[in-house]
Amino acid sequence: MRRAIARRLAESKSTVPHFYLVADCRMDALLALRAQINAIEGTRVSVNDFVVKAVAGALRDVPEANAIWTDEATRRFESVDISVAVSVPGGLLTPVVRGVERLALGELGAAIRDLAERARDGGLKQHELEGGSFSVSNLGMYGTSAFSAILNPPQSGILAVGAAEKRPVVEADGSLGVATVMTVTLSADHRVLDGALAAEWLAAFTRRIEQPMSILV
Repeated sequence: MRRAIARRLAESKSTVPHFYLVADCRMDALLALRAQINAIEGTRVSVNDFVVKAVAGALRDVPEANAIWTDEATRRFESVDISVAVSVPGGLLTPVVRGVERLALGELGAAIRDLAERARDGGLKQHELEGGSFSVSNLGMYGTSAFSAILNPPQSGILAVGAAEKRPVVEADGSLGVATVMTVTLSADHRVLDGALAAEWLAAFTRRIEQPMSILV
């Protein structure tokens, strides 16, 4: 596993023209909505479920970003298939959730948990590790504030998600306040995503996180 990770990531870092964009997302509205949802008996959704769903929503908002580079052409997708990084003993796996745009939030959470559990138990099939145009890597649960991730070839983007933390913020009226803020870093393949397109996608993602009801509809 370490040899495969070393080969793929060394190839990615040395042959794919990475560039990086960073955004801070205010999380208070999303955390409040999550608490309301989880108050329903038998329901459990995580912040990461919201993040993955918001990534899919942003790819629907900016469909030009839902693409990969090939030697023949830029390949664009209609469906949104997203890899979710899962830490396993001795390494890392990135199983793919198919058709995220069609899944309700609870269905998405169940699908991610199932893939993660089977990844740790060695129960994934090869086709579950292939495909997708985008990845999400979340280290927020470890207290990591921000980081940059290496692209998972041939995907064109990976979103590195940090911890949601209380931080001082300047409100619209100029007053100083406190908000829960999450820093995300988009690593993008410049062959597919130009700076303006990547910035448009990141803005769409931030809007959906800060207006979390848009994730549910």
